[in-house]
Amino acid sequence: MKSDGLLYLLLLLMTLLGSLGSVFFKGYTAGKQIKLLLIGFLSYGLGALLNIYLLGKLPYTLVMPANALTFLWALLFAKLVFKETIGIRKIAGVAFIISGLLLLIW
Repeated sequence: MKSDGLLYLLLLLMTLLGSLGSVFFKGYTAGKQIKLLLIGFLSYGLGALLNIYLLGKLPYTLVMPANALTFLWALLFAKLVFKETIGIRKIAGVAFIISGLLLLIW
């Protein structure tokens, strides 16, 4: 169904916004720039509002476990933004998380 696809897209966006909030919070801790803190709150807050909306549209057993997608975003942001080294064990761990989420969706 078309609306289900949109809801799943919003689910991805929800987790992305929450993770982006954390990226800005970490950025704030490095430079103490208040704008990074405010953008972090905005991003994190929008993710939380999407979470509330989606809880009314999708099963609880899908929305809440989907928050585990933040591990995927965290891995990507750690590599791309913070230039952290990502090992095979972390990649494997996130792959298992994604596999579990796919089982919940299907």
